Amino acid sequence: MLRPYMRSARPAADLRAGRNQWYRIENVQSDTTEIYIYDEIGYFGVTASDFVNELQKVRTPNIDLHLNTPGGDVFDGVAIYNALLNHRAEVTTYIDSLAASAGSFIAMAGNQRYIAKTGQMMIHDAHGLAIGNSGDMRELADLLDMNSDNIAGIYADRAGGTQASWRKAMKAETWYTAAEAVKAGLATEVMSANGQSPDNSWDLSVFNYAGRQTAPAPELPEIAQEEQSTIDPDEIRRVMTEVFQ
Repeated sequence: MLRPYMRSARPAADLRAGRNQWYRIENVQSDTTEIYIYDEIGYFGVTASDFVNELQKVRTPNIDLHLNTPGGDVFDGVAIYNALLNHRAEVTTYIDSLAASAGSFIAMAGNQRYIAKTGQMMIHDAHGLAIGNSGDMRELADLLDMNSDNIAGIYADRAGGTQASWRKAMKAETWYTAAEAVKAGLATEVMSANGQSPDNSWDLSVFNYAGRQTAPAPELPEIAQEEQSTIDPDEIRRVMTEVFQ
């Protein structure tokens, strides 16, 4: 059995209590639909196919996508990203607290991507579990590399940089504060404080680092500085005089 996966970040008590739908879609204005992904994506219940079926019924010209999620199934995440990207509506993303793993590349579906001042993002390679022989293990490794390269391409398309540089950051499991996410290009703007962000109750110990506060600082792109002119006007006049003598 081959399947990319993410270990559950839901508290054990919640898992025992059963599974609620991890998203909701509601019309708040005649021209805007709000979508909330506030849980693990695709696990223990509703799948991305249900999400996409509902999304296809949205007729408003604008979608506001709100995220507070530790991620989830990579295939469901890619399906959601593509459905949002190809939707007729203008999509704006709001990272209300956490956009980790699959949640981070779903966030890339927004042309504008806002992140709360106290928000965080995390990117990492796809994880997987295989039961079988050595051939099954190698097949899973190839599948994981293919999916991770696809995801790195999503970051490169939206944030700039190369697929290889994003894959390097993914392999390291890189966490970003709000300001760091903007500097990296994953978000376009830090939201001004407007009330409190949702509580982050996820069990982040399933990752290598339990949030940005325990993770190394990300490698951020250098901001290109405009080159200052070093041309000497007197030198130009001297050269022009020699040429036309």
